[in-house]
Amino acid sequence: MELTLYQVDAFTKRPFAGNPAAVCVVEEDLSDDLMQAIANEMNLSESAFVRRRDNGSWHLRWFTPVAEVDLCGHATLATSHVLFEKGFTSSERPIHFETLSGRLSVTRESSGLLVMDFPAEPATEHFPAELVDNALNLDCVRHAANRMDALAEVADEKTLRGLRPDMSAIAALDVRGLIVTAPADDADLDFVSRFFAPQCGVPEDPVTGSAHCCLAPWWSDRLGKTRMKARQLSERGGEVDVELQGDRVLLRGHAVTIMRAVMSA
Repeated sequence: MELTLYQVDAFTKRPFAGNPAAVCVVEEDLSDDLMQAIANEMNLSESAFVRRRDNGSWHLRWFTPVAEVDLCGHATLATSHVLFEKGFTSSERPIHFETLSGRLSVTRESSGLLVMDFPAEPATEHFPAELVDNALNLDCVRHAANRMDALAEVADEKTLRGLRPDMSAIAALDVRGLIVTAPADDADLDFVSRFFAPQCGVPEDPVTGSAHCCLAPWWSDRLGKTRMKARQLSERGGEVDVELQGDRVLLRGHAVTIMRAVMSA
């Protein structure tokens, strides 16, 4: 079997920035073992597998190198970019994805900006502060969790940039990953963040769309606004325009195709 894969940098306008994802458009379902093996081979934070359904929607799944995940923003952005750019679907209509997190929709503006409609994932649950503080080797300002991740707020951007977390301690947390966030120093931004998920084979994710489904309600409450600009402070870095709309979050970003490859599987 030959499979075509695209590698796409998401949440960026330029190559070699943002968060890379592999996208595989398939005509029939692949086995879970095969998708996991391909994701491990690609060794990116996520590989996405998408298939058109008879009703016109698309079935979308995401895999890290070691596990399937319930929600992934940058790989959804990358997948939408491929479907629009390569003519799998018309850019005049939204794409509807059926996923483990329900229906997700993506539209493409005339400028090429992609707008993703995702569920809000507010951090309303208690999470043991000492476990997070020990992993980060500091006393965080606030702690919480949602159904996927733990969240910690630190005092300022300098503290966030200087983090040298204990990855073994983070991997031992009973969550998908750890979001760490702070107010932004840049007046053009509202907040900044980093995301660590060694338990999913991703020590630090470059740009995490799904984390912003948590960060949008978190910072909306504190800043008193619903539309915000954010930056993820990984080595590659990336920017996300977020807008809270009730129990949904709009995530806006660009993507760039880096390469197309054919894999024998």
